[in-house]
Amino acid sequence: MIDLAGRLALVTGGSRGVGRECALRLAEAGADVVVNYLTARSAAEETARQISALRRRVAVVKADVSEVDDVSSMLEFVRDAFGRLDILVSNAATGGFRPLLATTARQFDIAMHTNTRALLALIQTALPLLERREGRAKVIALSSHGSTLALPMYGLIGSTKAALESMVRNLALELGGRGINVNVVRAGLVETDSTRQIPDQERVFARARAGGLVGERTLSGRDVADAVLYLASPLSDMVQGQVLVVDAGHSIHW
Repeated sequence: MIDLAGRLALVTGGSRGVGRECALRLAEAGADVVVNYLTARSAAEETARQISALRRRVAVVKADVSEVDDVSSMLEFVRDAFGRLDILVSNAATGGFRPLLATTARQFDIAMHTNTRALLALIQTALPLLERREGRAKVIALSSHGSTLALPMYGLIGSTKAALESMVRNLALELGGRGINVNVVRAGLVETDSTRQIPDQERVFARARAGGLVGERTLSGRDVADAVLYLASPLSDMVQGQVLVVDAGHSIHW
């Protein structure tokens, strides 16, 4: 059993969807949790209530991770309120579903700043809390199959996720000797408020279910959170700069 008692996790975009599942799963394993949100305050507070019911310390922080000043303020709160940070889960993402050729410069900037640059800003700001001589701090970024596949209406998000995965490899190179592991969970299609907006969603979800190689089970946010939990634990101390694919085997065949 993974025991994260005494550790503090920050989960960006932790109010809903996969981020919420990650926050709850880490709390179940014993971690105290800071739940970051941008717009879904009531959902973030409900997530916090569930974490509190597990007798974990929890805080809810509104911050736009695409804005460096917001990231700095959030990490200042973490330092002052908790005095430590052991696990950073960079989950918040945006971009919308549209043809890449229809993407405006503003849309590109928002997606890149939220999905990619945010990880760098989070680590740069949190480095004094993450860096250590004993044990390992864990940074986990959430990605998707759009990082390696051309998917309809997903070009903008996919491009940012590809950049994110490259950034993780380089961050691992720079941070490995400073007591920090940086890895990626590349998740398959999970039904969330966001993915329900995918064009032709019924066909897309049906194809994802049909492509699974694990019997009748379908991929859930909890499955993704389990992978995040592993990478957040000491069991993954020797896993560095890697992409862990969690998609029921969908991506290995047509």
